Amino acid sequence: MEHEISAVMSAAMSKIKEMIDTNTVVGKPIITPDDTTLIPLSRVSFGFASGGSEFPAKDKTGLGAGSGAGVKVEPIGFLIVKEGSVRMLNVTPPASGTVDRLIDFAPELMDRVDAFIDKRKS
Repeated sequence: MEHEISAVMSAAMSKIKEMIDTNTVVGKPIITPDDTTLIPLSRVSFGFASGGSEFPAKDKTGLGAGSGAGVKVEPIGFLIVKEGSVRMLNVTPPASGTVDRLIDFAPELMDRVDAFIDKRKS
């Protein structure tokens, strides 16, 4: 029984691997005519369940096994790269918690710090 259930689980996991790769999370860069680069970003979540059972049959032992998986790909925004500056354009609703707001603000803060340091060097 263990061998058959392992085969079912392996088949399901290989299908999940086919659906999800790094290009699903960080998409291929798009370069616009004005030399701006847009990099699509997505949030990927998935669930997996598998199970099996052995049960008696008339002349032999029977086996029942099954598995299932679900994948959710949610676009969250674009990284915009232009003239050495990077910023995030969100396509999801605004952050509601303090930590979410800090994460959203981080790229802008880094740009400001870089500009300040460059200004001090001049």
